[in-house]
Formats: sequence, structure tokens, C-alpha cells
Amino acid sequence: MTERFFLYDDTEQTKTRFVSFMGEHQRYDLALIQTERYYGKRLVLDIQGGRFAIIGHDDLEEPGYVEEAFKMPAEEAEELRAFLYEVL
Repeated sequence: MTERFFLYDDTEQTKTRFVSFMGEHQRYDLALIQTERYYGKRLVLDIQGGRFAIIGHDDLEEPGYVEEAFKMPAEEAEELRAFLYEVL
């Protein structure tokens, strides 16, 4: 067996916020992870949908970013985007 070559193997303290809310179109169960690794952006996990993205305010302003990252229709993505604008 060959020796494993790590690009990095770091341990870091993070701050995680778990939040669940009902929107007009669906329920959202999220984990928002704050770390130093992503230059001020948050790791946003959609727990029920099994998807995640590294998101900052600049990403929220990018057309179609939330829709593509979380594979959701525009109406649901707009609810999520509005919430993320408030908490990021």
C-alpha cells in the first residue's frame, strides 16, 4: 500500500448555529458553520436536502447561485436567500 499524501489535515475551532424555520414553500433545517478557513464566508448545510455550500454576501447576489447549490426552485431559493442575508 502506498503512503497517503495529505494536502492538509487541520483541526479548527468552529462556531455552529442550527436553525429550523417554516417558509411559505417548505421547512428549512440548516447548520451554519463559521470558521476561519473560508475568508469570512459560512459553510451552510441543508440538513434535510443533504446539500451544502460555502456562502458569503457576494454569493447571495450571484443570480442562480442558491438555486444551483441547493437544487431548489426559485421560490424556495428566494426564501432561503432572504434568511441568509439576515444571518450572514
